[in-house]
Amino acid sequence: MLTDRQANRVKSDLIKRAHALGFGQVRIARPDAIPHAPERLRQFIEAGYHATMNWMPETEARRSDPRVLWPEVRSIIMLAMNYGPDEDPLALQEKPEKAAISVYARNRDYHDVVKGKLKELANLVASRGGGDVKVFVDTAPVMEKPLAQAAGLGWQGKHTNLVSRELGSWFFLGSIFSTLELPVDETEVDHCGRCRRCLDACPTKAFPAPYQLDANRCISYLTIEHHGPIPHEFRRPMGNRIYGCDDCLGVCPWNKFAQEASEAKLRAREDLKEPSIADLLKLDDASFRRFFTGSPIKRVGRDRFIRNVLIAAGNSGKAELLGDVIRLLEDPAPVVRATAVWALGELGSPAQQADLHDGLAPSETAREVQEEWQRLKQAAGRNSV
Repeated sequence: MLTDRQANRVKSDLIKRAHALGFGQVRIARPDAIPHAPERLRQFIEAGYHATMNWMPETEARRSDPRVLWPEVRSIIMLAMNYGPDEDPLALQEKPEKAAISVYARNRDYHDVVKGKLKELANLVASRGGGDVKVFVDTAPVMEKPLAQAAGLGWQGKHTNLVSRELGSWFFLGSIFSTLELPVDETEVDHCGRCRRCLDACPTKAFPAPYQLDANRCISYLTIEHHGPIPHEFRRPMGNRIYGCDDCLGVCPWNKFAQEASEAKLRAREDLKEPSIADLLKLDDASFRRFFTGSPIKRVGRDRFIRNVLIAAGNSGKAELLGDVIRLLEDPAPVVRATAVWALGELGSPAQQADLHDGLAPSETAREVQEEWQRLKQAAGRNSV
């Protein structure tokens, strides 16, 4: 067991090195610091707000209590690394011919970037103080946001994301579990007050109440986690958002304190700041993989990605995209073909829609496409599906 002086020294060295590696904040909590988490997680799952993310109920016990995940843990080190944009990402909504990608996904996969730095810090903790360590970045059943609030990094805002008085809300979270007893920090309190900008900004009304998120209605969930066709009621509200959604973060007034990404690998690639919908529609599987090498976008796969881009095309009002949309009516993927029918219904004339039906070959008349065609016929006269 470390003496208080030794533990303070380990923490001091940790913070110094973490700042040198680009982390904006470092705070520490005990593993028993989130006693209300199990009940809140249970309510979230029972309400069905986890949508099709079945890994949440499957890992519920480990997720709700860090000591179930790792019984030996004595301290949880929470770290924040900013990825703030250098411009207003919501301004892209005024450019319907462009595709909007969430700020966090405009460069390298943050899992790889942050985890590598966490491993270095974990080695420092082990070498200075001994004990065992484990590092986690989003992929393990760890409730990072409640733990980060307990450690004093920020508080969970009404949009359920973490907000910091020093960093705003554009930052990633990472954690280091340690068997050492390290000095803990004071928890943060809620500073949202009566503000509800994040709730009012949501295009799909994904917040049933403040501090509650229904993933079934969330554009981030729909464009990233959801498989199959996206429900019709959410397609128009999606606008040109093709991967994630930044609306609830972008309107938060605490972002006046946000910083631009300090890590070069987290700064937006120029070709992902305002990518052309027309260019993205041309990606086949091979070119999709090449274009998004090292990007978190790659994990959704080309078919789901093109599904999202077709919805943006349908919402664009740009007739010049019709050629690409019509070409994708013959795509091998049923979800792409079906969404292309919807996009044609939004962009095309009645004559073009009729030509679509007359020209369908047997190989193109998959169930999904026929369902979309029936919706087209039912919506005739109002150019809507």
